[in-house]
Amino acid sequence: MAETGKAAPRRRMMDLRKQPGFDQIAWICMFFLYAPILVLITFSFNDNRSVVLWTEFSLRWYESALANDEIRRATMISLQVALVATVFATTFATMAALATTRVPPFKGQTLVYAIINQPLMIPEIVTAVSTLAFFSLIKQLTGVTGIGYLMLAHTVFCIPFAYMPIRARLEDMNLVMETAATDLYATPWQVFRRVTLPLMMPGIVAGGMLAFVVSLDDVIITLLVAGPGETTLPIFVLGQIRRGITPEINAVSTLLLGLSVLFVALFFILGRKRK
Repeated sequence: MAETGKAAPRRRMMDLRKQPGFDQIAWICMFFLYAPILVLITFSFNDNRSVVLWTEFSLRWYESALANDEIRRATMISLQVALVATVFATTFATMAALATTRVPPFKGQTLVYAIINQPLMIPEIVTAVSTLAFFSLIKQLTGVTGIGYLMLAHTVFCIPFAYMPIRARLEDMNLVMETAATDLYATPWQVFRRVTLPLMMPGIVAGGMLAFVVSLDDVIITLLVAGPGETTLPIFVLGQIRRGITPEINAVSTLLLGLSVLFVALFFILGRKRK
């Protein structure tokens, strides 16, 4: 009979890395995931106009892309929409994170989380179609048009992406410093401005960068909501691909990829510093 004072032996967790064929499957998945990207980057430096026949290293397609007026205009529209969406999405996400983490648990809290994260749970095409129908109704009733609709659609879609790191930062923060500031007769605004906001700033910056990348790379919502003359860079690339892939498109895609990777890397660096 086992001694009552001894604890029962812990059940060993299954280590998937030690399962037969795990390494091979992982390498196969990595190959098919990243090989097309490496091919795109490689042939963006190809001097030949062909995207499958390598001749010599050249930057001519990057120079051509940077000198293309249509690409520069699409880039400016993308940056304009992404920056506006990032500012407003991050602001609303910060307010939502404070409202859901700095209060005692309340009835319907799960429903609030579901509403905030709705764009993550519903397929993007459904969100795009419903947004298009809603904005079409508003345009018909008011007669107001413009790029503001696209900015609003991106803002709403980016809120949950900014909300997640901000909420995670607030949940990791200890209330001791905020309580101490209150005990020292600081007003709620002073506590927020001098204590809470500086401590949660890494989460806000990380959420803003994530929202910027999501807005900059979005295709489905932009394709349905954007009006005439509101062609963003991803939509421009998609339109050019329909006519055939060229090294110039490879160069644009590589630049867009590099920008996205840079922001994602900064996001993870801030996350590690936060921890």
